[in-house]
Amino acid sequence: MTPSQRPTDIARDVLDIEGAALARLRDEMPESFDIVADLLLNVPGRVIVSGMGKSGHIAAKIAATMASTGTPAQYVHPGEASHGDMGMITSADAVILISNSGETRELADIIGHTRRFAIPMIAITKNPDSTLGRQADHVLPLPDAPEACAIGMAPTTSTTCTLALGDALAVALMRLRGFDKDSYLAYHPGGTLGAQLLLVSAVMHKGDELPVVAEDTPMGEALVEMTHKSFGVAAVVADGRLTGVITDGDLRRNMDGLMTRTAGEVATRSPLVTAPDTLLVEALGVMNANKRTVLLVTDADNHLVGLVHIHDALRAGVA
Repeated sequence: MTPSQRPTDIARDVLDIEGAALARLRDEMPESFDIVADLLLNVPGRVIVSGMGKSGHIAAKIAATMASTGTPAQYVHPGEASHGDMGMITSADAVILISNSGETRELADIIGHTRRFAIPMIAITKNPDSTLGRQADHVLPLPDAPEACAIGMAPTTSTTCTLALGDALAVALMRLRGFDKDSYLAYHPGGTLGAQLLLVSAVMHKGDELPVVAEDTPMGEALVEMTHKSFGVAAVVADGRLTGVITDGDLRRNMDGLMTRTAGEVATRSPLVTAPDTLLVEALGVMNANKRTVLLVTDADNHLVGLVHIHDALRAGVA
């Protein structure tokens, strides 16, 4: 670093170098990309991704991204493969091998295994004329761009481009498979991502848990139902269809002569509702915007099918 360079100046230089390489990768998209995508889309087994060193870290991330977006994939360490794990790679699979130079010695055994058993092999390398490139069935070449490190040797630009190419391949496969939000939730049941995609139907209370009264239910009985079910509301239904809701606010507004009235006389008509297939995070937004703690859940015919409380959303990790 020269006296005139701040760390932020160096950082901008790195991003400029890597950004330029990514732009080249976009503009010089490998001609074989479509063929490779079609091959991986139709492979009966898994996509095996491997590489050594920094390329190995990128390979593991690519495999993880594919696996989480609908493409069965697995990272195999080339050293472990040479010492017993080669059996993880079957004739039903396709293999992606990553090596910037294309001459990584540790990949030799996997290369030989794919050739022996006619397993499709894709190379990601800067050098298509390398040993790896010549042996591969298909090559996805990286741009011949300089590394961003001070000595031009540490994997920086090359790993960034490899990761971006892997992301592009994973997303292309994801879209070709029609992998949607519901599919994504199935692969991400835990954590914040899963919580953001949960549907109301996954957490709503239903059946005997619901506080339900009829239009002609005396308010004394309605109060018992509200207290027993502990949601602070009672749904008023007729022939299974929701006609109103009784809340604590309705009780306060009707204190004068409350016990002489029926549920239908006290209920608020046209209450806020949500559908079972609404995202839980959207239902929470409706509750927050309207200062409610409960939403009743109805189907397309206005039948009461459930109830979701704000605490259900919080327990599920939606906040």
